[in-house]
Amino acid sequence: MTDDFTQQKNRAAAWFRQLRNDIVAAFEGLEDSHVTGPMSEAAPGRFEVSETRRHSDDGSDAGGGLMSVLRGGRVFEKVGVNVSEVYGTLGEAAQRAMAARGVPGMDSDPRFWASGISLVAHMQNPHCPAVHMNTRMFWTPHAWWFGGGSDLNPCIEYPEDTAHFHDQQQAHLDPHGSDLYPKLKAWADEYFYVPHRNRARGVGGIFMDDRNTGDWEADFALTQDIGRAFLPAYVPLVEKRRSQPWSDADKDTQLQHRGLYAEYNLVYDRGTKFGLATGHDANAVLMSLPPLAKWV
Repeated sequence: MTDDFTQQKNRAAAWFRQLRNDIVAAFEGLEDSHVTGPMSEAAPGRFEVSETRRHSDDGSDAGGGLMSVLRGGRVFEKVGVNVSEVYGTLGEAAQRAMAARGVPGMDSDPRFWASGISLVAHMQNPHCPAVHMNTRMFWTPHAWWFGGGSDLNPCIEYPEDTAHFHDQQQAHLDPHGSDLYPKLKAWADEYFYVPHRNRARGVGGIFMDDRNTGDWEADFALTQDIGRAFLPAYVPLVEKRRSQPWSDADKDTQLQHRGLYAEYNLVYDRGTKFGLATGHDANAVLMSLPPLAKWV
C-alpha cells in the first residue's frame, strides 16, 4: 500500500470499467432478444460511446471517463452507463461540504480522486421498471470511502418484481454480514425519499455512503458485490415485462412518474450536485434525466 493509494485506485477504477462492460453487453443482449411484443419490430438499440474530459482551472488534465448512452431502442427508451475517474483540487464550496461530512484535512490539502460507475435506465414499456445503480470510491490524502447502491423505480409496481429485486440484493450482501442488507435497505428508503412530494422515489433497494471500516479490501469486496447483484436483480424483470401490452393510460402514468424522478435528481441527488460542482461534463452528469416526462 502506498501513501497515495495508487494500487487501490487502479483496482477500483478497473472494476468499475469491467462492470460497465458487462452491463452494456447484457443490455444490448436484451435489445437483440426482444423479438415479440411491443416495439419488437424496431431495430435493436446500440450504445453510443464518447469520452468525457475534465480540466482544472489552470487548464491541466483532471480526468474524465466514458459516457455510454442507448437511445430509442426496442426495450430501452434511454439508458446511460457512465464510468469516470477524476482528480484534482476541490473548490471552496466542495471543501466545505466535505468538511461538514467529517472529512479531515480538507482545509490543509484539498486534493481528491474519485472513480465510479453510474447507470440509469428509462424503459419503452411502462410495465418494465426504471432502475438506477451507482458505486464509487472517493479518496483524499486524509480519508477514503466507498458508496453507492441500486434502487428500482417502477411506475406500475408488481410486488413479485419488487421482491425479486430485493432478494437478489440480500443474497449478495449476506456474505458480508447478516445485518448489512437491512441497514442498507433502510438507508435507501431514507435517501431516495422525495420530501416535497411526501413519497418514495420508487420501491427502494440498497444504499451506502462514507463506507470505511478501516479494511479497504473488505469494503472493496462489498462494493463489488453490490455491483454484481445488479444484473441478476434487474435483467429477469425486463425479460418478464418487455412483451407485455401497454395502454395510453399506462404511458401517461410512466411519464408522470418520470417527472418525480427528474425532480429528485435535480434537487436532492448528491452525485448530480458533486459532478456539476467539480466541473465534470454536464451531459454525463445529467445523463440520468429521462428523455420525456410529464407534469400535471
